[in-house]
Amino acid sequence: MSKEDSKEPDDKKETPETQLEKLQAEKGEIFDRLQRVSAEFANYQKRSVKQISESIAYEKEHIIKSLLPILDNFEHTFTHLDKASDAAELTKGVRMIYDQFVSILKSHGVEQIIAVGEKFDPAYHQALTQRSEAGKEDMVVLEEYRTGYKLGDKILRPTIVIVNKKAATAPEEKTQEETAPDSGSENGD
Repeated sequence: MSKEDSKEPDDKKETPETQLEKLQAEKGEIFDRLQRVSAEFANYQKRSVKQISESIAYEKEHIIKSLLPILDNFEHTFTHLDKASDAAELTKGVRMIYDQFVSILKSHGVEQIIAVGEKFDPAYHQALTQRSEAGKEDMVVLEEYRTGYKLGDKILRPTIVIVNKKAATAPEEKTQEETAPDSGSENGD
C-alpha cells in the first residue's frame, strides 16, 4: 500500500473543532426541545387542573339541578299545608317527595343498604345495641336505626342497626351423680 491509499480523505476526517461545533449545535437543539417539552408539560398541568375543577363544578351543578324539583315539591307542600284536610293526605304528599328523592339518588348510583333480616356485616352495618329475640338467628339485624347508603361498592355511610344476640344458654344441669353427696363425705370422715 502506498501512503496516499492509507490516508483518509480530508473531507471525511473531522477536526476536533468541527466535532465540538456539531456537539454544541446538537446540545442546543436538545436543550430547545427540552424547554418546549417542559413548557408544554407546565401548560398541560394548568389545563388539567382547570379541566378537573370545571368537571367537578359541572357535576355539582348537575346534582343540584336534579334535586331542585324536590325542593319545589316541599315548597308546594308548605303552601298547601293549611288546605290539607287530614294527616293522611299530608303523609301521602311527604311520602311522594321522599320516593322522588330516593329515585333521584338511585339515578346518581346511590343505593340504600338493606339491613333488617340480614346477617350483621361490619362493612355495611354499625351496631348501636344488641337485643335478644327468641326465634331469631344470632347476629341478625332486628331493627334499623338509621339507613345506610352506598355508591357503587363504596359505603357512603353504614346503616346503624340493632342486632339480635341470643341469650347465653344456662350451663347444662349437672347429673344426679355429680350433685348427690357421697355417702362417706356426709359424716365428715
